[in-house]
Amino acid sequence: MSKKSWLFFVLLLTVSIALIACSSDDEESSEEGGGEGTAEEGGSDAEDTLVFGRGGDSVALDPIMVTDGESLKVTRNLFETLVEFGRDDTTINPGLAAEHAVSEDGLTYTFNLQEGVTFHDGEPFNAAAVVYNFERWANGTEDKFYYYQSMFGGFSDDEGHVIESVTATDEMTVEFKLKRPQAPFLKNLAMSPFGIASPKALEEMSDDEFGENPVGTGPFKFVEWKRNDRIVIEKYDDYWQEGLPKLDQVIFSSIPENSARLNALMSGDIDLADGINPSDSSQVEANADLQLFERPSMNVGYLGLTTTREPFDDPKVRQAMNYAIDRQAIVDAFFEGSAEVAKNPMPSVISGYNDDIEGYDYDPEKAKELLEEAGLGDGFDMELWAMPVPRPYMPDGQKVAEAIQNNLSAVGINAEIVTYEWATYLEKASAGEADAFLLGWTGDNGDADNFLYVLLDQDNIGSNNYTYYENQELHDLLIEAQSEVNEDTRNQLYMEAQEIILEDAPWVPLAHSTPLLAGDANLMDFVAHPTGSDLLMDVYFK
Repeated sequence: MSKKSWLFFVLLLTVSIALIACSSDDEESSEEGGGEGTAEEGGSDAEDTLVFGRGGDSVALDPIMVTDGESLKVTRNLFETLVEFGRDDTTINPGLAAEHAVSEDGLTYTFNLQEGVTFHDGEPFNAAAVVYNFERWANGTEDKFYYYQSMFGGFSDDEGHVIESVTATDEMTVEFKLKRPQAPFLKNLAMSPFGIASPKALEEMSDDEFGENPVGTGPFKFVEWKRNDRIVIEKYDDYWQEGLPKLDQVIFSSIPENSARLNALMSGDIDLADGINPSDSSQVEANADLQLFERPSMNVGYLGLTTTREPFDDPKVRQAMNYAIDRQAIVDAFFEGSAEVAKNPMPSVISGYNDDIEGYDYDPEKAKELLEEAGLGDGFDMELWAMPVPRPYMPDGQKVAEAIQNNLSAVGINAEIVTYEWATYLEKASAGEADAFLLGWTGDNGDADNFLYVLLDQDNIGSNNYTYYENQELHDLLIEAQSEVNEDTRNQLYMEAQEIILEDAPWVPLAHSTPLLAGDANLMDFVAHPTGSDLLMDVYFK
């Protein structure tokens, strides 16, 4: 049976089962997620269904409550933000706001909203909905709304909170007042986590329930979620942009192994696959039925060192870890030319990158000297956490961990590799439970603030700063850079910040990768966005 025929059969079977279930008990809920209708009810046929194979499942589908790319990959197509990035860059474009204006002092932002937009539950989108969402986030907590805390300096009761007020000045106009200028404010608003959700749905459901039954204004609406298997979204017929989306349905299929995902693509079981091993790129390019996509590099893969845990509370130990690890060998072995060795916490494509920094060379003898100075000349035992899923910034966390383990052994450090299921891994690492952990970051908005402040500032301990690293001098520099509107001055501040981070060494930066995807040769208008969250409303099959 061909892939398309097989999909059609599965869709018919799904409809039959759904009708039987509804007739027997309309109130019965599914632990696999809700959603109205099915692919066939929406008029879908197999030719208009995109099956997107990915390395892991989502954590949740409420964009404000997640930080992982597998969740935002889906929510990007269910929710929309006030302003949007360009199709292939991080320039600011109209979104749910048709127009915006900024006051001369940079403290007031006024947004005129799009007319005729509705949420997937039929409720109208308006200024009151925007205010509701921002009030929900501003009155939240760090264990729920990580991104809000990271991008806007905390919550409403926190001294560093940037937003003073959000007001609906009329039905379709929203005014933001800031306590101080924030240079990346518009870019922050364009980030996927700040997708506007239906107030009615939020009121009717708990946060956890909404995370499994999301309701936004995006081109696609949620249908079903089978954990560790698939998420199905379908065309929203009342979408406000005429003629979009072009697909009737998208199925996000979880296939953890990179090689298995490529095989599924080659056999026609899926149409698009991310996490293609660099070593397989030539095989894709040689196949006339496939095409290769390169995602612009805007990421970093790193080994985080939890600075509140012994012996990593000693900067000399952290510096020794940096000298002990052969970054170039890791890049050569596992990225095969599709990455550059990292020396800073952000990639060179970001404005403010400090190229004068030399970084840490691979120098096992220097590592041993520093360990001796720290009173650990005989080495020590530690846990090294390896990611259980491939990510754009690290194709194979287990193999990278094994290479690091071997490097550390050469300087007397005994590293035991441990791992957990992806959601648990993130939860435990963010709670500071790891000695050292492999992780990474794909930039959300193309600004240095999104790397340095979000990942390494003391404001974000417990959210995106998994290392629990804090430095008051660094904090003051990063807040000053946020508030500075002169680009040259901002860049100089960020260069100084990278020098502090280099000396304190809370990370071992490993690589800035160029992630690879592959797709069916008939797949048209797919654009791999540098943020890692791809909008699929323009995609179709020729």
